[in-house]
Amino acid sequence: MTTSVPPSSLSINWQQQAALYTGQNRFAQAAALYEQAIETDPSEYSHYWHLGLLLLLQGQEEEAQTTWLFALSEIDADRIDAAVAELSQILHTAAERRTAKQDQTTAWAIRQHLRELCPDNIENLLQIATLSIDLNLLTDSLLEEIGLVQQLAQPNAPVSLEHLWSVFDRLLKTAPASDSLLAFVKVATEHLQYLDEAANSLISGLLRFGFTAFEEEFAIQLAECALNINPVQTDILGLLAALHHNLDNHLKAVEVAQFRYQHSESLIEKIFSNGLILRGLLGSGGLWKESVETADHHRTLLERLVEQSPTDVRLSQLTRLFNSSYHLAYLQDQPKQWRTLENQVIKLAQSGFQNHAVAIGKHYIHQKRDRTGQRLKVGYLSYCMATHSVGWLARWLLQHHDRDQIELHGYFLGYREAYDPLQAWYVDTVEYAHKFTTYAEATYLEIADQIYQDEIDILIDLDSITLDVSCQILSLKPAPIQATWLGWDASGLPTIDYFIADPYVLPDDAQSYYHEKIWRLPQTYIAVDGFEVDPPTLRREDLEIPDDAIVFLSAQRGYKRHQDHVRSQLKIINQVPNSYFLIKGLADAKSVQEFFLKLAEEEGVSSDRLRFLKGDPSCQTHRANLQIADVVLDTFPYNGATTTLETLWMEVPIVTRVGEQFAARNSYTMMMNASVTEGIASSDREYIEWGVRLGTDAALRQSVISKLHQSKRSSPLWNGKQFAREMEQAYQQMWATYLES
Repeated sequence: MTTSVPPSSLSINWQQQAALYTGQNRFAQAAALYEQAIETDPSEYSHYWHLGLLLLLQGQEEEAQTTWLFALSEIDADRIDAAVAELSQILHTAAERRTAKQDQTTAWAIRQHLRELCPDNIENLLQIATLSIDLNLLTDSLLEEIGLVQQLAQPNAPVSLEHLWSVFDRLLKTAPASDSLLAFVKVATEHLQYLDEAANSLISGLLRFGFTAFEEEFAIQLAECALNINPVQTDILGLLAALHHNLDNHLKAVEVAQFRYQHSESLIEKIFSNGLILRGLLGSGGLWKESVETADHHRTLLERLVEQSPTDVRLSQLTRLFNSSYHLAYLQDQPKQWRTLENQVIKLAQSGFQNHAVAIGKHYIHQKRDRTGQRLKVGYLSYCMATHSVGWLARWLLQHHDRDQIELHGYFLGYREAYDPLQAWYVDTVEYAHKFTTYAEATYLEIADQIYQDEIDILIDLDSITLDVSCQILSLKPAPIQATWLGWDASGLPTIDYFIADPYVLPDDAQSYYHEKIWRLPQTYIAVDGFEVDPPTLRREDLEIPDDAIVFLSAQRGYKRHQDHVRSQLKIINQVPNSYFLIKGLADAKSVQEFFLKLAEEEGVSSDRLRFLKGDPSCQTHRANLQIADVVLDTFPYNGATTTLETLWMEVPIVTRVGEQFAARNSYTMMMNASVTEGIASSDREYIEWGVRLGTDAALRQSVISKLHQSKRSSPLWNGKQFAREMEQAYQQMWATYLES
């Protein structure tokens, strides 16, 4: 054990001197004093504990362990427990000191030795878990390897709930999805079930794994851990239903949402639960009768809410109102009635958030800024600046922005943990990328503060009411000008100044039922330079369809399947000889097939003329496979948007039915901007007529294909650079109007 030559004799203050050396990281000198003390009094075993620790602090782990084991082997059996307890306390104190000095590596080593001495010390095991996060040493199996899961599972396991919650919270925020983490959560929730902070941590974990890490199956298992202890946790039930939706387990989502509805006490909670039920029914793509009944009930609930106009509502409940009603647009094309109700509901939620913000001092006052000779600061706020239909479309505007005019900020909501190439492109493209990964309750305040501090002039919202966090932020008006573009219809938020449209996508009288001022761009509200396309994987022979047959295709999510409109599509199939109908889109496969087959029988269409397709492995493959169709049949009253652009880019004729609401006019504006009017119908009768004409007239189809091909050279729809100039001019005009107001 010789490390250096100690003094010839030990003074009464030698232990103080050793402590001084240790505090100065002069471990060898301190060890020398303890070696001499052992030579003087070898029966004082505490000296061995300190000497071993000093060797460990010098990186001599093997020598340290030998020192401790030698001493322990010399101690009588009736004193061994006390000796181990003394050594454990010395190691624990040393580990805390090293942690306080930000020396987590040494603290980790000390605690590993402490674990070998006391494997059932849960507090030490929790500290090891914390250090593993700090040192990036957390593996998929560590929590079980160190025995933490096993010890917590012991009956009446002694544990500090506050310490356990702290580790629980950190692991859910940082750890990767693993069986070990799931096992830990199961046992930890048994201890933490009555702690409100733990419930909030679990919700944050569900949001992280389910909506930014895209580990939906794992998130569902986490939710079920909590529900096994207390099955009536409405917040977790809501997230569980949403997770099942995202995995296209729509019928399971309906089941969870119905259970939540049964245990929803307030009107707002019933509205939220019923909205989840409606979403699941529509998403299934085949439960039409149930969808209509649920939608009618939903309107009744919303009308009752507007009539009551409650003022004493918690923020968490107000949040639920933001996206409580947008699924109604899938069932009826009645924008005047629907938007009036929507505007009232959204105003109720927004007022509550704004009042709360003022109460806590979050009232943003905008000073008019002279930008003469400077760039406008434009911020884009969205969850969708990644691999998402909105992400594919919005990228061309950002790519072509004139950086001499625009200072570009991106506010990424729910920033994805896993590498996403399109998200990475957006991060590289904007000048300032602000990434927000968590969904903590105060996150919206943090993001709004960031926007305000950045002095953004114009904030562009890409999410509308599809994301509650976006609505929370926009409710506070962190930018002097706020506009909604692309992601969906207008939200109805009183704090949104403009909804960006074009001459076609909204009817002339739409301003009468929009809260936002409709800003109509001169030609189109969206333009792209094109789409990436991979080789096709779908061929007629794979589907047993003859080469001379006419193939119709409908490729939309289940939400867009409207019973009356599907009848129109089947009437087209019935009237076009030798035609087949391909049906593709995310939904419940069994429900969709039963829905279409029942209607086909009623319309006299043989079931062997229908083909139900599975999804494609990528967006690029999906686009290539569109060309298997001779004609694409659009949906109504909710048209395609991205799918329509992709169809036109692939030069496939399309038949669309034009309605009144924004969602019923997307394909119309895109076709008009591609200079193709063949296939645009203003009624169900015209829709059927166009479908039959395009199905039976090869020359007409070829004429449309030629126009679509030509449009790529001249259409504003395929000119992202020109579109960027038009958007920038709109921004400048918005800013000038603001300065003059």
